Amino acid sequence: MTIFQKIINREIPASIVYEDDLILAFRDIQPQAPVHILVIPKKPITNLAAMSEQDCAVLGHLMFHISQIAQAEGLTDYRVVTNNGAGAGQSVFHLHFHLLGGRAFGWPPG
Repeated sequence: MTIFQKIINREIPASIVYEDDLILAFRDIQPQAPVHILVIPKKPITNLAAMSEQDCAVLGHLMFHISQIAQAEGLTDYRVVTNNGAGAGQSVFHLHFHLLGGRAFGWPPG
């Protein structure tokens, strides 16, 4: 079981900013920007490569709510990032998106 599943199950506390039946959004405990929120599906999907076609609806729902959360946080410019696999920096193997904002970002990332 991942740390994110433990947060979903309320076994570990988190600063939750949004929740519904399908997704959960909470503040990162090691923020990389003034606003750093993790948005996850409640369904345990390992990463983008592990998605099935049936997961498309929940991911569309998740992306819509990322924009709503950004707006609620007062962000007009922000970055959304996900890592797919350990070589890309994924350290928790439960699909998650980082909503980052509140500062300028360079390009290319990483």
